[in-house]
Amino acid sequence: MKVTGVVQAGGKSTRMGGRPKALIQLGGRSIVERVVAALTPVVDDVLVVTNTPELYAFLGLPMVADVYPDHGSLGGIYSGLSAAGEIAFTVACDMPFLHPEVVRLVVARAGEGDVVIPRVGEQYETMHAAYGKACLPHIEERLRAGRLRIVGFFDRVRVVEIGEAEIARFRDPAVAFMNVNTPDELERARALAAELR
Repeated sequence: MKVTGVVQAGGKSTRMGGRPKALIQLGGRSIVERVVAALTPVVDDVLVVTNTPELYAFLGLPMVADVYPDHGSLGGIYSGLSAAGEIAFTVACDMPFLHPEVVRLVVARAGEGDVVIPRVGEQYETMHAAYGKACLPHIEERLRAGRLRIVGFFDRVRVVEIGEAEIARFRDPAVAFMNVNTPDELERARALAAELR
């Protein structure tokens, strides 16, 4: 079973003043390089979903454009899954503290359901999840209808949840799934990066 790591780098970064979050330096590397480094040992290959490929050419990875531009994260999941092997392990480009072992927890169970996803409290971590090809028609149906909530198609597929306690064995879920969306979150991430070395 071929698992492709899919890095979603299609956002507009509006809360960071428009500069691409993925390219911000954190602990001596860009956030996207940190993401790729966490994924690479666990998946078969890695690709980037982006509409600005010139920004990510330095990674030397295959890139695909959004099939449905301006359809948010659900559109990005669809685009990455369409281009992936059998399974797309999908992550956001602005998650600096991805942990390879937490990625491995999800990837190891990827064949058990159409979506394999961590759940923290009531929150699904939709941008740290494995999606199988069986999801494509259900996602596309929602994209065409303009219904972009990611979990909206979950009742149509087999969902396998990974519990908070399993994740916490490797990293505090609040850190593992942290996004850097705002200047305040960036400052917090810089402090954490220094601690986690």
